[in-house]
Amino acid sequence: MIKAVVGANWGDEGKGKITDMLAQEADIIVRFQGGANAGHTIVNDYGKFALHTLPSGVFYNHTTSIIGNGVALNIPVFFKEYQEIVDRGVPAPKIMISDRAQIVMPYHILFDQYEEERLGGKSFGSTKSGIAPFYSDKYAKIGFQVNELFHEDSLREKVQRVCETKNVLLEHLYHKPLLNPDEIMEELKKYREMVAPYVGDVSLYLWDAIKEGKEILLEGQLGSLKDPDHGIYPMVTSSSTLAAYGAIGAGVPPYEIKEIITVCKAYSSAVGAGAFVSEIFGEEADELRRRGGDGGEYGATTGRPRRMGWFDCVASKYGCRMQGTTDVAFTVLDVLGYLDEIPVCTGYEIDGKVTTDFPTTGLLEKAKPVLEVLPGWKSDIRGIKKYEDLPENCRKYVEFVEEHIGFPITMISNGPGRNDIIYRK
Repeated sequence: MIKAVVGANWGDEGKGKITDMLAQEADIIVRFQGGANAGHTIVNDYGKFALHTLPSGVFYNHTTSIIGNGVALNIPVFFKEYQEIVDRGVPAPKIMISDRAQIVMPYHILFDQYEEERLGGKSFGSTKSGIAPFYSDKYAKIGFQVNELFHEDSLREKVQRVCETKNVLLEHLYHKPLLNPDEIMEELKKYREMVAPYVGDVSLYLWDAIKEGKEILLEGQLGSLKDPDHGIYPMVTSSSTLAAYGAIGAGVPPYEIKEIITVCKAYSSAVGAGAFVSEIFGEEADELRRRGGDGGEYGATTGRPRRMGWFDCVASKYGCRMQGTTDVAFTVLDVLGYLDEIPVCTGYEIDGKVTTDFPTTGLLEKAKPVLEVLPGWKSDIRGIKKYEDLPENCRKYVEFVEEHIGFPITMISNGPGRNDIIYRK
């Protein structure tokens, strides 16, 4: 059986913790899209970790961690991360890398930096991890699959060809040093040595695992609103962040994905540019940012302070619908315990009309939040294990959100640790 763990909003919802928790029951965990451009923060018995490429199940001996074909694989970053967790006492995880996964090339990262620099004030707020140039090349059919590393003659010819087109841009658009095909080949030979022990036919492996009745967990990166089709285009990522893409990015039949656990924060946060209707500023935002997450709301990849906002029912209802949600995991509820009153965004006012349906980007830029204010519960809820033991106003908050988004909240996270979770039927 396959379950997917995905985000409802802008990313940063707390998926890493939920995946880490669900991985206790899983045999295989698969990353199916994205690259090292967003991170998952995980707190467990080994310590606190920020993972970028490794699936969040790597802390369990019984699991196999897979890099699917939909991932943007930065090989040196992947192995540096692998080495770091092993150096901190985590047993060496079992890893499999799809032979169809594509490689983030050294020049993808340069092009990402050069383009953001060129755009100046109109930049996309990229993490400069090479993601947009990587996916551009993938769809322009000049990307490199992992299996190509093992065919040296054709690889050399392709590197030569790709460098010719890249060098035109470097010379005439960016005015930067040109690429040297021999240097790139040397780098790719190192990559080949690094990945060789782990490469395999992932879709066949997963097909056999499904037939054997294994528990498979698909782990998404970022959230619905960063999807290139259904998100806040163009301020989105370059790979689909939706659970449906898990079937493609892992190579499994779509009908095998039986549960879609969509992670929602109890308030909103976002890294990077783009429309964010319920955003708050100043002291109010600073206070929430300071108290939020585990050690504050700062990007796991960039360290940038996250933009903060109140819970957005319009965006979250849409985000859950696009994911095909069966269960909502509601995270960081404990953070809100300091507030006397908690505003919630229940609608958008656009050109004088109120809507509860999420619009396209042009209209979104004009939207003003319609807020309803709920009473706070003014207490620390960490350590509570049963839903009925939560303060009444806290339960009312959960039920208010559930009613407005229209999907069942079945898990509530009330702390950063693996066991800070309340199950609710």
